[in-house]
Amino acid sequence: MNIPKELRYTKDHEWIRLEGDIATVGITEFAQSELGDIVFVEIETEGESLDAEEIFGTIEAVKTVSDLFLPVAGTIMEVNAALADNPAAVNDDPYGEGWMIKMKVNDPADVAALLDAEAYSGVIH
Repeated sequence: MNIPKELRYTKDHEWIRLEGDIATVGITEFAQSELGDIVFVEIETEGESLDAEEIFGTIEAVKTVSDLFLPVAGTIMEVNAALADNPAAVNDDPYGEGWMIKMKVNDPADVAALLDAEAYSGVIH
């Protein structure tokens, strides 16, 4: 299972990569493997300010629909428009092309408080 060490994670299986005060967010390889084939990603929160653990969208697989939870408080700046035509990118490259949103983080220290790769590995094993 691929768990990049440079990312932070939530118990809800989202990952976050912080660059300055802008973060990229997606779901982990473990999450996409549990969901199965992703058929639709719906995120209609662009431009909204949300608190940590608020729902920022949903992801639909063949057998289920799951909520997506924001790892830290901030404002959603961009949604990965490519997922509309190619939701399977989440399955194929969850840490790259399959990213979900870019957000402006209210407090970068909140990201540091999330799970590191080792702690996340303990959650899924």
